[in-house]
Amino acid sequence: MAELTRISAPDGVAPAAAYTHVVMGTGRFVAVSGQLALDEDGKLVGEGDPAAQARQVFENLRRCLASAGATFDEVVKLTFFVTDMAYMPAVRAARDEHMSPDRLPAASAMQVAALVSPEFLMEIEAFALLPE
Repeated sequence: MAELTRISAPDGVAPAAAYTHVVMGTGRFVAVSGQLALDEDGKLVGEGDPAAQARQVFENLRRCLASAGATFDEVVKLTFFVTDMAYMPAVRAARDEHMSPDRLPAASAMQVAALVSPEFLMEIEAFALLPE
């Protein structure tokens, strides 16, 4: 595992509640493209269901990270793209099934007008740092 330093409350910045403001370390960089709620056959999981889609997206992220020899422990940044901010509680619940609340990465969340197809409610990308 890469040695990561997390700073949740930099001087003069309000403490982070559901993410870490700064994560730093050295090692091999891993970028995981935004993942959608697709199963291994390319079929949508959870049409109209943000919780089901979030669980599938995090499972896809887990599999992608594993292919690079990483786990969620090495994730330093998550970016959430949602078509409605009301889906963020479902996203956080799925994230919390995979990540310890004391090891949260830096994160950004944004509401977007659309994703690649209207049935997708979210897309999530990850950056990780592995030991050299």
